[in-house]
Amino acid sequence: MPLPTSDMLWPPIDGAAETDLKDWSAWYSGDPDILQERYYLRGTRGPQDRPSQYRNGVLGRFARWWWGQPTPFGEKRTKLHIPLAGDVARTSADLLFSEPPKLSVEKTKNTKAQQRLEDLMNNGLQATLLEGGEVCAGLGGAYMRVVWDDKLRRNCWIDIVHADCAVPTFSYGDLVSVIFWRILSIDGATVVRHLECREPGFILHGVYVGSPSQLGKPKRLTDYQETKNLQPVITLPAGVMTAEYVPNVRPARGWRHIPSMAYWGQSDFQGVTGMMDALDETYSSWLRDIRLGKGRVITPNSYLQSHGPGKGASWDEDREIYAGLDMLVRPTDSGSGLTINQFAIRVQEHSDTAKALVEQIVRQAGYSAATFGEAADGQAITATEIRSRERRSMVTRSRKALYWGSAIRNIAEALLVVERFLFKTGIDPDLPDIAFQDSISEDPQTMATTANLLAMAEAASIETRVRLVNPDWDDDDVAAEVLRIKDEKTVTLSDPTQIGNEGPTPFPPGPNAPPDPNAPPAPANPTADAQDD
Repeated sequence: MPLPTSDMLWPPIDGAAETDLKDWSAWYSGDPDILQERYYLRGTRGPQDRPSQYRNGVLGRFARWWWGQPTPFGEKRTKLHIPLAGDVARTSADLLFSEPPKLSVEKTKNTKAQQRLEDLMNNGLQATLLEGGEVCAGLGGAYMRVVWDDKLRRNCWIDIVHADCAVPTFSYGDLVSVIFWRILSIDGATVVRHLECREPGFILHGVYVGSPSQLGKPKRLTDYQETKNLQPVITLPAGVMTAEYVPNVRPARGWRHIPSMAYWGQSDFQGVTGMMDALDETYSSWLRDIRLGKGRVITPNSYLQSHGPGKGASWDEDREIYAGLDMLVRPTDSGSGLTINQFAIRVQEHSDTAKALVEQIVRQAGYSAATFGEAADGQAITATEIRSRERRSMVTRSRKALYWGSAIRNIAEALLVVERFLFKTGIDPDLPDIAFQDSISEDPQTMATTANLLAMAEAASIETRVRLVNPDWDDDDVAAEVLRIKDEKTVTLSDPTQIGNEGPTPFPPGPNAPPDPNAPPAPANPTADAQDD
């Protein structure tokens, strides 16, 4: 898919998908202003309100959500937003990449490649993957691309591109071409965009000047500061694809009938935005109860203290002693003439509603409610108990790891190829293996107890126990630790000072006692010697 050569609608994706991406982006932002603006504009391409938003009845009800209801004139906005969407996306990334995945090639064959992969992970790749995992969960997918700038570094690195800033082309589920785009400037109705096309063996750059909805005409790269150092065409080794798409989960239920988007991923917010809207409405109603529930005292005018002509009067509720007041008390009054108003605050009702909505939202997103809460009664629980409570979250994590694992391996290999081609590193490219670390780690005491029980039962070798206690060690580290343990055991058994203050306990005398190494040698044939005598 080469760069466009003429004006066209931009971005060139299906309208339903564009609407969903904008909705998910608004919820992911966590900004009430963006949410309210988005639902004013939902289903439109311009900043205008729909008349049905201001109507009553069924049409008005279904034409707007709670966030889309206009604030009445003269009143301030009292809507409260609970950023649960961002929490869901962040949790997804933490489950995958809170501990860095391990990239490895066979050391005996490619030591340099292994060292480069370790350097890549230690120098920012984990942070990049955390960003990608969060964006992927929120927008349904994310892209990884190999980038470089020889003025900054003498190597390549991996960058993340959000799903709503790319136009991909798939062939049987594999990414064969993608156009990344970004806005360089906006001046009124004039929008300048930079497009970057990635295909196997090529990278193409272009600048276009158009409108908010139209791509416009191509311009020279040198006309703009951000693109003046870019080459229009970059040639790479044949067949090398320097971009990878990572779907959050497939299939995308809302887009499966759209041929051009059948291989796109589905956001964790798919199908739950309505419940998140209801959650915000619940908390806003709760806060409204708190505002209205403030205690108020209604007093007769004669109780008010005048501040002078034209300056009004006030009631001091903290004053302890008052002078005699001339007033008439009605028989129904309690004697003071004051009326105390205290509205009820429906705490339990709102709390139960909010809790039920949160549980449904996280469950539909593919997670366990325990993942977003704390242990019961604040008590510490073991990793096994955590896995049991969070089984749904762990299943979702494993499902997403299938997509991420394949994409990370491919992009890591592409990075090694590009570095060898551009920077002459001399490293032989190799497709690495990837191992995701356990996001729920056992505490050292539990692992030590387990290893001790296995040793007492003679049910596991030293190597197995070392791997159990140190799951992140490689084969060389494990082998070295096993050797050190065996050496320590040998010293303990052979050195009397390591057994007790008086040395080892002597073996009791008897016919089964072992031979004494200090005793004189026995005659070769004692029976023959006796006969000669």
